[in-house]
Amino acid sequence: MDFKILVLIFVALSTAYNIALNIIRYRSANNPTPQSVSDVYDAETYQKWKEYSAEHCRFDIISGAVSGVISLILLATNVYSAFANLFPSDNIHLQLLAVIILEVTINTVLGSIFSYVKVMIIEEKYGFNRSSKKTFVFDQIRSLIVSLMLCVALAEAMTLLEISKWLVIAFGAIVFCGMLLISFIYPSLSRIGNKFPPLEDGELKERLLEMLSRHGYSVKAIEVMDASRRTTKLNAYIAGFGKTKSIVLYDNMLEKMSTDEICAIFAHEMGHGLHKDVLKGQFFNIGYITLISALVYIAVAVPEFYTQFGFESVNYGFAYLLVSAGLGVLQPLTSMAMNAHSRAAEYAADRQAVIEGYGKPMITAFKKLAKDNFANLSPSKINVVLEYSHPPIHSRVEAVEKAMAELAQSRENR
Repeated sequence: MDFKILVLIFVALSTAYNIALNIIRYRSANNPTPQSVSDVYDAETYQKWKEYSAEHCRFDIISGAVSGVISLILLATNVYSAFANLFPSDNIHLQLLAVIILEVTINTVLGSIFSYVKVMIIEEKYGFNRSSKKTFVFDQIRSLIVSLMLCVALAEAMTLLEISKWLVIAFGAIVFCGMLLISFIYPSLSRIGNKFPPLEDGELKERLLEMLSRHGYSVKAIEVMDASRRTTKLNAYIAGFGKTKSIVLYDNMLEKMSTDEICAIFAHEMGHGLHKDVLKGQFFNIGYITLISALVYIAVAVPEFYTQFGFESVNYGFAYLLVSAGLGVLQPLTSMAMNAHSRAAEYAADRQAVIEGYGKPMITAFKKLAKDNFANLSPSKINVVLEYSHPPIHSRVEAVEKAMAELAQSRENR
């Protein structure tokens, strides 16, 4: 069997899949706007959104095609093995390090060029970017260091299979523990290059703390991220586990939203915590890691994967690339399941805001988020099923309106 052709086909299919999604996204700009969100954009802003969306999609199609072609050329011409052969062939650690360094460097260079165009040109053009060139460069260097560390760690974990291929179970356990560790230390990592002062005392903080206290729910802190250094867009999220858990609000949100709207979004984030959504997500991670472990086993067990690409024997850095290629083909199936679960969790968290009495502010907050983040108000159902971890804005507004009506009816029947 020609395993080299098989890998090239996998990479080509993954590239074509991502380009196809961008084409569908591009065409969805002409979908009619649902009535529930028809007041988000005025005519002028809607036209600006269409131009913004089209420009992003066109660039994503071009950058995806360029990345795919470069990957195919590098694989077809055995560049990875040629570079690895510059190092001692009897040292598996130097061999894997050579491949990982080459791959991460290429990805970082390409990614930095693409990111510069998207952030410093396209986002700047439409008034969303606030990153200075210094901040942008710092972010790219940080990304390079983190990517290199993670890729080397995963490749080194694969070397367990040098002892026995059945240690793939140990590999999976190491990856899972690594993911948990990252979740625990993420609040600390995110502080590199960002500031997270605590929310100032006042009515807003009192109302948020009262909401937490009413449910016996605790967090380490309620923090404000200086997101305005990089973007005008709005967001909020939960970070960390257990004692490290905190709720983070973008500073942009405090400037642009009312107290009720911020409380609504906070209630949503608290809902994720009450429903233990982060913990539930770990079960999907276990399934995903099981899939990765199976691909690792296959990649390491078949020496032709390496000899046909110019290697003398198994190279664990190249094994990392092979697994990535396999995941690229299987991604649609895994994404469908994980995103469906995530969207259900978002609806449940939205309902928590309704229960807390913030249904109407939740709707107005949704519309502000959509407008300020330049959201697609009527995305293709295909994109939603395959890509969206959050429901489209019109579905969330309609779900909140339904939940408000059900809660009102329930109270009348008491």
